[in-house]
Amino acid sequence: MALTAEDIGSPLGERATLVQFSTAFCQPCRATRRVLTEVATMVEGVAHAEIDAESRLDLVRRLDIMRTPTVFVLDAHGRVVFVLDAHGRVPRRASGQPRKADVIAALGHTIDS
Repeated sequence: MALTAEDIGSPLGERATLVQFSTAFCQPCRATRRVLTEVATMVEGVAHAEIDAESRLDLVRRLDIMRTPTVFVLDAHGRVVFVLDAHGRVPRRASGQPRKADVIAALGHTIDS
């Protein structure tokens, strides 16, 4: 599965893209935004895009997103490589606030592959 710049509403990163699905009243979404922004500024060629899940129900349904925050790690071509977990794992499908170390690990795997 792949996402385009049109899907996420901003350009894809040259090396990878962190796509965060959030809602207005989601407390963990704010902390997740800070983590992803920090990581994106640390790693050259990585972009961070935040999508308001309530305004993009078409995409939420297409990707089967059940809660926020949900973070997708895309490769340079927009292919979904990981969906990050809040519990220190990097599974195929999960949601919640990811740890910074897990985001960096997922990016490392995505960029190196």
